[in-house]
Amino acid sequence: MASHNRDSRGQRLQPLAAALLAITLGFGMASAQADDLPKIPTKKPLKVGFAQTESNNPWRLAETQSFKDIAAKCGWQMVMTDANGSNSKQVSDIQSMIAQHVDLLVFPPREEKPLAPVVLQAKKAGIPVILVDRNVDQSVAKAGRDYITFIGSDFIDQGHRAADWLIKATGGKAKIIELEGTTGASAANDRKKGFDEVIAKNPGMSIIASQSGDFARDKGRQVMETLLQAHPDVTAVYAHNDEMALGAIAAIKAAGKQPGKDIQIVTIDGTKGGLDAIAAGELGASVQSSPFFGPLACDVAQKFAKGEKVPTWVKVSDRFYDKGNVQESMQYGY
Repeated sequence: MASHNRDSRGQRLQPLAAALLAITLGFGMASAQADDLPKIPTKKPLKVGFAQTESNNPWRLAETQSFKDIAAKCGWQMVMTDANGSNSKQVSDIQSMIAQHVDLLVFPPREEKPLAPVVLQAKKAGIPVILVDRNVDQSVAKAGRDYITFIGSDFIDQGHRAADWLIKATGGKAKIIELEGTTGASAANDRKKGFDEVIAKNPGMSIIASQSGDFARDKGRQVMETLLQAHPDVTAVYAHNDEMALGAIAAIKAAGKQPGKDIQIVTIDGTKGGLDAIAAGELGASVQSSPFFGPLACDVAQKFAKGEKVPTWVKVSDRFYDKGNVQESMQYGY
């Protein structure tokens, strides 16, 4: 990975994209082939639909920007929508793009089950689909059969890494509050699964409360305030993203406790706010979950258009941030 500073967002995407292109074949050794799915036209510009889930946090804003930044270079004419946190709005946005006959659909499904049927609708209409960040219910729509691929992190592994750090940081003894992401989202489901299964193997560690903060800072703060009152003996927090962790930090301070001392906190994302909190000693660690999917989606689409095999899961490799490397890693925050 490149380690030198990059001042502009466009420049920063290049080393990140190169680092993230650690492609594995995921579960099973399946791959999507051009004959199995709707084809991507080789014309330029391509009309590409990007249906965002919401734009209420730095992660989503950075993800959207990565598509805007790569569009001209990739030869894409973008059609962009924002579902404002609504599954039904995201489905409607995608159906509108299907009606507009876009050449390619790229989107992060807000939740696994509600967004799976619209993937099948796109396939029926002859429009290829690439999913980024979050996946859909594989029993309804399957990668390599109904859509090209899922580009994203191993959320279960992220949960494992967060749990491993917390066990070491607390000496294997902690009473944990877990702030879950959006109910039904693949990221929330798998980050919980990965973390919980590691914690379950450590008898000194116990999850005393677990509740959704919907990946939002203010909701995370509100939930943490309530849970602190119910569980004043809490000694650790695991938040499914940085925004909820930052909300939890505010709630902990308001309760007269010191985050990072009285209560250890581990999270996932690697936002600038999260890295700043690590540097301040309030947040213990954050597993990176990169939002820069634009360059990756462009690369995958071009390969598929040429008839090359594409893995059904393009797995993103994630960094890990703690007090030991946070200063040198500030360039990767967003």
